[in-house]
Amino acid sequence: MTPNEDRKIREKFKQKTWNEVKTNDAWAIFKIMAEFVEGFERLSKIGPCVSVFGSARTKPGEKYYKLAENIAFELTQNGYGVVTGGGPGIMEAGNRGAARGKGISVGLNIDLPFEQHDNPYIDPDKSLDFDYFFVRKVMFVKYSQGFVVMPGGFGTLDELFEAITLIQTRKIGKFPIVLVGRKFWGGLMDWIKNTLLEAGTISPKDLDLISLVDNEEEVLDVINTFYKKYSLSPNF
Repeated sequence: MTPNEDRKIREKFKQKTWNEVKTNDAWAIFKIMAEFVEGFERLSKIGPCVSVFGSARTKPGEKYYKLAENIAFELTQNGYGVVTGGGPGIMEAGNRGAARGKGISVGLNIDLPFEQHDNPYIDPDKSLDFDYFFVRKVMFVKYSQGFVVMPGGFGTLDELFEAITLIQTRKIGKFPIVLVGRKFWGGLMDWIKNTLLEAGTISPKDLDLISLVDNEEEVLDVINTFYKKYSLSPNF
C-alpha cells in the first residue's frame, strides 16, 4: 500500500462524533437507493448472463487469466452475456473474452482504496460503479443465470458463498455454480465434505449445487445442460 492510499484510509476512518455518524447514516440511505435504482434500470435489459468471479491479482498471460478469457468467449458464442466485477485480473479476462466474442460485457465496479479500477473491455453502457458491496452483490445474483468461479481470494469466496447460500435457501433460482480449477478448489471441497457434511451443518443435496471443472468445455457443458433441463434459452 502506498503512503497516499494509507492516508486516504486514515482520513476515511478518522474519529467522528455520534451525531456526525447518525447524520451520515441518514443521508447514506439516499445514496444506497440511488445505486439500487440505477442498477435495476440498467441491468434489467441485459438478458441472460453468467457472472465470472475471480482474483483481481491474476496477471494477463497467466493460466487462469487465459482460461477465464476463453470461458467468457465461449459463453458469448453460446448466447450468454458475461458479468464481472469490472476490475483487473480475472474480471478483466472475463470482460475481454466477452468483448472478443462480441457479446454482452457487463462490469460492476466497486470503489476501493487499492487494486480496483475499471477495465477497458466493458460495454460503455454496461459499466456501473458502486460504493456499497451489498448493493453490488444484489446485482450479481439478481441478473445472473449462472456463476463461474475462478481462483481468487476472500472477495471471491464471499461471492461464492453468497450465491450458494441464496440458492440453498431458495431466495434465488437454482442456477449452476461452477468452480474452475480442481487443484485450486479441491481442498475447499474436501473440507466442505469432510467437515461441514460430517458435522451435519449442511445436507448431502447441498453438494449438488456445485460443479468442479478444469476447462471451458466442462463449464459450457454444465451451463448448457442446466438450460436444456429447464427448457430455457439464452440470448439467441
